[in-house]
Amino acid sequence: MPTIEEIREKLKTIVDPEINFNIVDLGLVYGIYLEGNNLKVDFTLTTPYCPYGPHLIAQIPKVISESFPEIENTDVKLVWVPSWDPRKMATDDVKLELGIFDDDDDDEELNK
Repeated sequence: MPTIEEIREKLKTIVDPEINFNIVDLGLVYGIYLEGNNLKVDFTLTTPYCPYGPHLIAQIPKVISESFPEIENTDVKLVWVPSWDPRKMATDDVKLELGIFDDDDDDEELNK
């Protein structure tokens, strides 16, 4: 059975085509839960009206079943709370590429 970290690494192969970053580094994967042969992924979108939302959601079970045939069922739960905020949820690499900095970081820079 794969570890949560191995699952997370496979999910990094799914890229949001609008932003061109993977869903894990964007902070769109809120939770990964493995119970026996069943996987649940709590997932959100950049916006409720994301045109690629259905495609991204469908990619999760596809990637998992291709990578880990021992996982029998992958349930993707679309969640909206908390609202996605790249300043707080994206990795530092993504924030740097997108030019996004946490407000607290900006305040610290101004006070130097």
